[in-house]
Amino acid sequence: MLQDEKSRLLGGRVEGYGNSERDRNLRSASAGALGGSSSLGNFRIAELPVVNGLPKSYSVSAGTPSYLTPSQLGRQELYSQIPFMSVFGMQKLERTTSEAFASYAAEIDMATQRGDFSEEEKSRRASQASMMILDELEFDAQVVTTPLVFAIVAATASQFLVGYNTGTRLLAVDGVMNAPAKVVFPGHTTTIWSLAVSAFAIGGPFGAVVGGKMADQRGRRGALLLDTWTFLLGGLLQSIAPDMYTIIVARFIIGFASGYSSVLVPIYLGELAPPTLRGMLGTLTQFAMVIGILFANLLAFPFATENAWRVLFGITFLVAVVQLLCSPFLLESPRWLLNRDPNSLRARYIIKRLRGLRYDHEVEAEVGNFVIGEAAQHRDPKTTAVLLEMLSDPKLRRLLISCIVLQVAQQFGGINAVFYYSTSFFDGVIDNPLVGTTIVGFVNVLATYAALLLMDSCGRKSLILWSSGGMFLSCIVIVLSLLGFFGNILALVAVNVYVCFFEIGLGPIPWLIVAEMFEGKHVASAMSLCCQVNWACNFIIGMVFPYLQSNLGAYSFGPFGIVLGCTFVFALTVLPETQGTTPDELKSEMTRRNSRSMVYEVNEEDAGAIDMEWRKAMEQLMEEEQSQMQQGNFDYGFKPVSEGNAKPLTMDSER
Repeated sequence: MLQDEKSRLLGGRVEGYGNSERDRNLRSASAGALGGSSSLGNFRIAELPVVNGLPKSYSVSAGTPSYLTPSQLGRQELYSQIPFMSVFGMQKLERTTSEAFASYAAEIDMATQRGDFSEEEKSRRASQASMMILDELEFDAQVVTTPLVFAIVAATASQFLVGYNTGTRLLAVDGVMNAPAKVVFPGHTTTIWSLAVSAFAIGGPFGAVVGGKMADQRGRRGALLLDTWTFLLGGLLQSIAPDMYTIIVARFIIGFASGYSSVLVPIYLGELAPPTLRGMLGTLTQFAMVIGILFANLLAFPFATENAWRVLFGITFLVAVVQLLCSPFLLESPRWLLNRDPNSLRARYIIKRLRGLRYDHEVEAEVGNFVIGEAAQHRDPKTTAVLLEMLSDPKLRRLLISCIVLQVAQQFGGINAVFYYSTSFFDGVIDNPLVGTTIVGFVNVLATYAALLLMDSCGRKSLILWSSGGMFLSCIVIVLSLLGFFGNILALVAVNVYVCFFEIGLGPIPWLIVAEMFEGKHVASAMSLCCQVNWACNFIIGMVFPYLQSNLGAYSFGPFGIVLGCTFVFALTVLPETQGTTPDELKSEMTRRNSRSMVYEVNEEDAGAIDMEWRKAMEQLMEEEQSQMQQGNFDYGFKPVSEGNAKPLTMDSER
């Protein structure tokens, strides 16, 4: 809901209609005291969806119809529309869907009211109803229970290790293997070291394939524990390695665990969290990853020596041990359990703990959300069949090809070359190359935050154009700096600008558009294909760049510039705007989908929640609460100390 709409409500006479946390809490308390959105009316289920495993609360027996409040139907829509994945930057899709449903329900409520209303009254009523429903839908994002916290800690730890050790599906960068090239078993050849760096990318695709299968066969929790044990084994082997060949094997194992994690973690968190939290958790795991990169750079200062490099590699083992200590508190995915048995009591128990619910009917309503959401996003277990279906549809084929091209551009644009070999790249440019690498790590974290802000206001195609164009120009400056046309400081600045432009476009967008543009049943298959392409390109870059650097010297970034230039042209001429479905399109789809299965019935007994009587009651209630807050005697659940009763501290009182 836009800020100017909120400030217009109630003629601006009563506070509490802003978008601050305080105003939203005040509105929620006042609306809750008056019945919330349930006092508007209810959606009667006229035709049951053809879904196996619906709870009994959805049954429609003779004379006993089932009803959903506006907020309950809204949550059902969110479960159907938002993919069961935590993806960086998906908050906009969540907000757009919530706003579209709130507007849809408010318009239906206004259309079914009896009596004559002026245009101003209609606008006011619709705005108030929409805002009330939106607040209730967004309330889920504020409920974070202890079991969900443990799941977040375990999952973000895996992504931290991905960033700490090497590349991920989003950035594919290497923090640990960067600095120690000259101190880990000195005397190795360029080929051996390149293989050690790239062994991660060899293991990654295998891990991605196995991770998805294990998640389906053993459950999300069991698969996550296997991933943790794999990280632990790789970290231990890497720490005690007697030679470079053991390092290569350990790197392969850690790469396997990282590819495994890149598939599993978004699914696990996406299936545990409510729809309005999935984008935020995707952002959190992304930050854990880039912080892992930065942490590796910082630890390289004291430990990137011939005597202490094993400490750097031992961090993976220690973090994996911490993950195992959290394992007794991890819960299985209720979606996975309900897919196997819609009547699962274990799934209901987990839902009750995850959502902090108290009553059985609340649990059954949430079970219904999971079941209906799964039906809307159900996919063929054979990925090949889904891909063939997508390739046969011209619109989906264009989107799929665009996704693949962007995945190739993400890796062949050279970002991994900067991170994989940034220390050697800065060698001779600044006195301590590790300082330059660490500065890039800091910029990477800051640019990730900037990207999060930009994705809320800019189109995806525009961000790709800015990203590829900015990286292309940065490549030119980097090459000219290495040739001696510009100073060393400008080379360092150009590399950091290059990273910034990557983070706002080619970093997150190739993954985000999969979640935003494809239907739920296509998301997993498209994401799997993109993941495989990304890992393959990641491996090629890790192997090829050392030879590019040794043979091309200052021109080693030239091929990357060519790829980025082609990406800019592709985005300008071929790539469709991929910002997602508009609110109006979502409303039209909701109207079409619910027109036969749902019948809206006004709450005649309460005369509607947002009629003039309700508005006056809400005004009065909010004014009373505002007055009590200003006077300092509002009941927050404890007795505040008033200034009149407070006693000044004296020497006698101290004694």
